[in-house]
Amino acid sequence: MEYRKFNKFDKPVSLFGIGCMRFPMIQTGDGAVVDEEQSIQMIRYGIDHGVNYIDTAYPYHNGESELIVAKALKNGYRDRTYLATKLPVWLVEKYDDMERFLDIQLNKLETDCIDFYLLHALNKSRWDSLMELKVLDFMEKAKANGKIKYICFSFHDNNKTFKEIINAYDWDMCQIQMNIMDMDEQATVEGLKYAGDKNIPVVIMEPLKGGKLANRVPDEIGQIYGQSRIKRTPVEWAFRWLYNFPQVAVILSGVSSMEQLKDNLRIFNDAKANCMDEEELALIEQVRQAYLKGIKIPCTGCEYCLPCPQRVSIPRIFDLVNSAFMYMSEKDSKNNYQRFIVNDGNDASKCVECGQCENVCPQNIPIMQKLKESHIFLTGQGDFPDN
Repeated sequence: MEYRKFNKFDKPVSLFGIGCMRFPMIQTGDGAVVDEEQSIQMIRYGIDHGVNYIDTAYPYHNGESELIVAKALKNGYRDRTYLATKLPVWLVEKYDDMERFLDIQLNKLETDCIDFYLLHALNKSRWDSLMELKVLDFMEKAKANGKIKYICFSFHDNNKTFKEIINAYDWDMCQIQMNIMDMDEQATVEGLKYAGDKNIPVVIMEPLKGGKLANRVPDEIGQIYGQSRIKRTPVEWAFRWLYNFPQVAVILSGVSSMEQLKDNLRIFNDAKANCMDEEELALIEQVRQAYLKGIKIPCTGCEYCLPCPQRVSIPRIFDLVNSAFMYMSEKDSKNNYQRFIVNDGNDASKCVECGQCENVCPQNIPIMQKLKESHIFLTGQGDFPDN
């Protein structure tokens, strides 16, 4: 396992961190539930093979993730890891709410101290609201009382807002969305380097853009990767581009199977910064441009838009649209959408345009309009618009 040392941390941190938002699932008569036994096994296997950063959050898996992580970290595993979780800032209405949620999370995680405590999914409006509630006073008090060790935030907005937040405090760490398709989106690569210049280590989320850079890679993309002298899988290339940055402390991977976990461990066995030459960087840019031609809706499947009051499966619908174009699977996407309509009743036609989803979407997608366009396309009533 590759480790990186930053003077803000007590000990080196594993470059590969296990994200606990996409645990393996089991299908039951009532729907899918987390495979708790396998999830615990995977977390412990990762720790036994060098991972020392475990990332969860209050809403993951409808609140179950923190409970499962607590079970996985029993029997001495807690002492071997950095534990990260996040304050659900969208639920905070007053100062006391912050203290209440932290105490709930400490109890769920069965620990006296959370190592990395993040303000979850900050954007401009949430940041402004939290500052009015004196959120930094709360974080410093929690740190002084020994309830948390490092004061951090995760982020979903634009580069301007990212810099505003970064400049507001001497953060111990920040977490941003970054992958080969998001170089110029959200915090941006420039923001990543800006944080590094301020001596703030960066944790990366969505390195595979919700799995889209790993699953069913189009022939065109595979051919571009095949031009390299050294043959690597698309997953290896995606991670390699990220760990090339010395500012990156941890790259989170939301592994959903033991096979994925073992492959990630292999990739991060020798993951050095500044490892990519100009030829490799140019290859990544070729891949990026090829993908950009196919993406219709920039959804990462984070599920912040859920639950929808009408039970519309927003990320799954958008994924069907993107898959149709990115992976040349229009027929499969349309067939799957018919099953949505017949079996689940969670299709886009159920949207009543309440706007709740758009208020929380980290990608700022005009969800209501895109649901209309998706329904027309996936039911064969018309083409999906280019913009």
